[in-house]
Amino acid sequence: MIEIEDIVFRRDGAPVFDGLRLRLDAPRVAIVGRNGSGKSTLLRLIAGLAEPQGGEVRVGGVKVAKDRAGALATVGILFQNPDHQIIFPTVIEEIAFGLEQQGHPRDEARRLAGAALARAGHPDWAERLCHTLSQGQRQMVCLTAILAMEPRWILFDEPFNSLDIPSILRTEARIAALSQKVVTVTHDPARVRDYDRVIWLEQGAVAADGAPGAVLPAYVAAMERLARETPC
Repeated sequence: MIEIEDIVFRRDGAPVFDGLRLRLDAPRVAIVGRNGSGKSTLLRLIAGLAEPQGGEVRVGGVKVAKDRAGALATVGILFQNPDHQIIFPTVIEEIAFGLEQQGHPRDEARRLAGAALARAGHPDWAERLCHTLSQGQRQMVCLTAILAMEPRWILFDEPFNSLDIPSILRTEARIAALSQKVVTVTHDPARVRDYDRVIWLEQGAVAADGAPGAVLPAYVAAMERLARETPC
């Protein structure tokens, strides 16, 4: 379970969250909301990449902001832009890095990385340069690196952004096939209509929380109303 306990988070003195409390345990959870509502910040807090000024986030009992080793074994995050995540020149180095962070010796990490690439259906990518891959392929490298570490939860921040339709459909299928529990942030309600739970964030607070069939129509209607009321 992801436990978000009364978190307080400010950025440059401005409040993003002020006492947010959530429990996430469904296999597929989606988070929707306007830009600036706190969606991506919430994912970073769940992954332990940001620490709240108040309250606490636990994933599977791990205090992710305090226990980096425990966080790496429990939760992985796929950023909106894979170029913000990839730091090594070759695919095998990129995938092996997280395994080394978990304590695997370098040779063992590379062996496990190669096995992860084989499971992903791309054993021939090992020595390819990451910058030569397409956006969707670089995203696949990032996901493979996460899967190699075998976390219990995987967080996706706008995974369909900047992808063409075939890549969107492939990404959607990959997420659906994962054995891990998933939290997905998206601006595209159609991509999460089959999820188990949808949370609509508005200015750092929960505007609605429940089944997609209830939350998504209300969210879309509110966004359409906002578009009509906002001058071009």
